[in-house]
Amino acid sequence: MTIRAVVFDVGECLVDETREYGTWADWLGIPRHTFAAMFGAVIAQGRDYRETFQEFRPGFDLTGQREARAAAGKPEWFGEDDLYPDVRPALAQLRADGLWLGIAGNQTVRAGGLLRDLFTKDVDLIGTSDDWGASKPDQLFFDRVAEVVPFANDEILYVGDRVDNDLRPGAKAGMRTALIRRGPWATIQWNTDEARTLPMFRVDSLAELSPRIAEFNERER
Repeated sequence: MTIRAVVFDVGECLVDETREYGTWADWLGIPRHTFAAMFGAVIAQGRDYRETFQEFRPGFDLTGQREARAAAGKPEWFGEDDLYPDVRPALAQLRADGLWLGIAGNQTVRAGGLLRDLFTKDVDLIGTSDDWGASKPDQLFFDRVAEVVPFANDEILYVGDRVDNDLRPGAKAGMRTALIRRGPWATIQWNTDEARTLPMFRVDSLAELSPRIAEFNERER
């Protein structure tokens, strides 16, 4: 089966989250490099990234604190300047290749609105965990992806930066996967056995997807 649809994760795939986590460090009153170091340590230990907040403030309620930040005029936010530079050209090329495109990640309702402002004209679907009531790596999230993409699961390429949240459950759902090497998760996981063997493609830039997909599809025809 050829690849007919490409679905992208959001954080550290399309959006550079440096600003977002930097503002969380500021909100907690912690030096940004200290927060980043703890963030990396938590990931390297295979723990949920949200435990980073607990290390600095036990009992931290991330949802409640998001609301508090919004009330203080400092809501979560990302914009055009936070997109990785290869995103726009890659989406345009994949669209020109005739592929169906989607964006689906663990994001809040507010982030979903920001994504729609940025990408509605560029992709066929934008879906978030808050929209669907299911978060990665829960298999239900990928069931939702499969429901909205108009192709068979093995015709879908899911692109993400995490083995645990993106590749493993995506492959279990019968989708093909690609690992993009950027951000803390991919940097830490890149040389693991799963990162080497599980994805169909391992790329350093989204620009690599178009020729890699074209080559694969040509072989499958």
